[in-house]
Amino acid sequence: MSGGVSRRGFLLAGAAGVAGLGGGFAVGSTRPSAEEPNAADGGFCIDMSTHHVQAMAMCQRVLGRDTGDAVQAAAAEVLQTQSIEVGTMRAWLTDWGESTSAPDTVMAWMGMNWGEGIPTEAMTGFASDDDMRELSLAQGIERGRLWLQLMRAHHVGGVHMATAAVDLVDLEKVRRLARTQVEVQTYEIAQYNLLLAAEYA
Repeated sequence: MSGGVSRRGFLLAGAAGVAGLGGGFAVGSTRPSAEEPNAADGGFCIDMSTHHVQAMAMCQRVLGRDTGDAVQAAAAEVLQTQSIEVGTMRAWLTDWGESTSAPDTVMAWMGMNWGEGIPTEAMTGFASDDDMRELSLAQGIERGRLWLQLMRAHHVGGVHMATAAVDLVDLEKVRRLARTQVEVQTYEIAQYNLLLAAEYA
C-alpha cells in the first residue's frame, strides 16, 4: 500500500483502540462514573450503533472490488472494528432493557433540536441514499475514492458524537469506548486524507 498507509498501520490503530478500553486518552471528562446508565449512555449506544451499521454497509460495497489495496485494507479494518463495537453496544443496551432497533430520531441525548432529536438521515456524517447508490454504481479507483470521501465524512460525524459522549455519559465503560472511537477514527481520517491527496487524488 502507498500513501503512508499499510494494513499494519490500520491494525496498529485497532490495537491502540483495544488498549484504550483499559486506559485513558487525551479526550477527558471530569464527570464521575456511576453504577447505572443515564439517557446519554443509552442514546449514544443506540445512535452510534446506527451510525456504525451504515459504515459497515459502505465497507461491504467495496470489499472484493477492484478499488486498490489501500481501500480494501481500510474497509476490512473498519468492518471488523465497528462490527465488534456494534455487538458490544447492543449487548449493553439489552442489559439495560433498551431497544436495539434503529431509531427514527437521534442525538436527543446531545441536546440536538432542543432535546427533541433530529431524523436519523440527518445524523452528522450520515450518507444519503443517493450517496450509497453512487457508491454501489461506481467502478474501480473511482469507487475507492468515493468510499474514502464518504467514510471520512462519516468518521468526522462519529468523532463529533463520541467526543460529546465522553462528557455526557455516566458509565465508565461507555466513556472508555467513546474515547477509543475518537482516537481510532481520528487516526483513520488522517490516513484517508493522505490517500485522497496521493493515489486517490
